[in-house]
Amino acid sequence: MSRSIDELIQVMARLRAEEGGCPWDREQSFATIAPFTVEEAYEVADAIERADMVELKGELGDLLFQVVFHARMAEEAGLFDFGDVVAAIVEKMVRRHPHVFGSAQVADAEAQTSAWEAQKASERAAKAAGPAASSVLDEVARTLPALTRAVKLQRRAARVGFDWPEIAGVWAKLAEEQAELEAELAAGGDSQRCEQELGDLLFTCVNLARHLGFDPEQALRGANGRFERRFRGVEQRLQATGRSVAQADAAELDRLWGEVKAGEA
Repeated sequence: MSRSIDELIQVMARLRAEEGGCPWDREQSFATIAPFTVEEAYEVADAIERADMVELKGELGDLLFQVVFHARMAEEAGLFDFGDVVAAIVEKMVRRHPHVFGSAQVADAEAQTSAWEAQKASERAAKAAGPAASSVLDEVARTLPALTRAVKLQRRAARVGFDWPEIAGVWAKLAEEQAELEAELAAGGDSQRCEQELGDLLFTCVNLARHLGFDPEQALRGANGRFERRFRGVEQRLQATGRSVAQADAAELDRLWGEVKAGEA
């Protein structure tokens, strides 16, 4: 049976109602709901990665509910409502796609990306209080996962020429950052300084991924999956002998890891 967004909006209003509503839903605020919004977005991504379309349908619904929840709280505060949210995104998409809704022409997807960023830059400049208040790094959300935010910061900087022209420069920077971390550790540097050097090394790894054309977040998710799968394989082999990982020595664990990895190939 087909259902409309209006029905979901009415459900949300009922949940937040003073009379007969849900006590938990009534107690929530933008700040308390925000973590759930982020979590639901990740669950959408996870369903897509697993190609589970049945799960994706449910997760998209959960994410949509988060949008309706925030819009309802804003409406109660007299700020805006769900209709305003829809109007704002429709206006933005039309404005940023003049080649679709207007007379502009773009050659390909790459040209469209450049045009999109140019439009966003124009919007940022319009919002800024003055030249000193504007930065090409504006609007890169601080709440993004660190890897994702690093990519966005680097891409923004690269668009104004702050980047290595060749990947050789990234490799050299990676070696430099590794050497600096090793030197800090060898000198018995304090934990804060070592953490900073490690952060610089990771940031350069993100730069390497960007220059190679890979999404570092996706690459790390893949590495996480491989590690988990192989570690479980090691556990299974040991369980077959009545032992656990904690009961095996390093040499045996290394051998079993190699066997599991070879079996995958």
